[in-house]
Amino acid sequence: MATLALVDDDENIVESLKMFFEAEGYKVRSYHDGQSALTALTETPPDLVVLDVKMPKMDGMEVLRRLRQTSDIPVIFLTSKDEEIDEVIGFNIGADDFVRKPCSNRLLSERVKAVLRRSRGNVELEGDQKPIVRGRLVLDPNRHVCSWDGEPVRLTVTEFLILLALAQRPGFVKNRDQLMDAAYDDQIYVDDRTIDSHIKRLRKKFREVDGEFDAIETLYGVGYRYKES
Repeated sequence: MATLALVDDDENIVESLKMFFEAEGYKVRSYHDGQSALTALTETPPDLVVLDVKMPKMDGMEVLRRLRQTSDIPVIFLTSKDEEIDEVIGFNIGADDFVRKPCSNRLLSERVKAVLRRSRGNVELEGDQKPIVRGRLVLDPNRHVCSWDGEPVRLTVTEFLILLALAQRPGFVKNRDQLMDAAYDDQIYVDDRTIDSHIKRLRKKFREVDGEFDAIETLYGVGYRYKES
C-alpha cells in the first residue's frame, strides 16, 4: 500500500486524517510545519503528499516550489475555504490537485486514489503499457520514467501525462481541452494558462538536457503537437 505524508499545522486535522488513512491501509507520516516536512520529504519521499497551504516557518507554496527542484512526488494542496488561493499559481508550480477544507475524509480519500492512479499510469485500470519510443524520447508509463537521448528527464505526474498525450500521436494537434482531459481528473478545472505553463516547464526541462530541443510545437490559436521524426 502507498505511503502518504500529511503536512498541516493543525494537529487535530492531522491526527484525524492519519487514523482514517491508516484504517484504509496506507502507511502515514505526519508533519506540522513546512520546514521539517521539506527536509523529510526530500530525504525519504512518500508516494503522495497532502500539503496545507498556510503553515508556520514555511508555507505550502514555498514547500512545493523547493520540492519541485528535485522531486516529482504527487502533491494535493489542502486549503481553507476562506483563503484567497490562486489555484492557477498552485498548479503552475506543480500541484496535482486542490481540496478545500473542511471536507469529508471520504472525499479526500477519493482524490488521493485518483492522483495515485495518474501517477502510476493507471496500471491498475488499464494493465501494463509498453514504453513509447519517439526518436530520442522514451516514455515508460508503467514506471513513470522519461528520458531524452538516454538522459533521464524528471517530470511531474501532470507533465508526464501531457507529454504522453502528445507523443502518442506525433504530428497530430492536441488542443488545450484535450490536454486537460489527458492530464487532469474530470473533477479538476484548470484554465488555458495552466496548460501553457506546463508546456513551458516541459520545454525548459528538456532544454536542460538538450539545448536544441524543439520536439513540442505550438500552433497558435489551435494547440500543441509532438513533432514527427
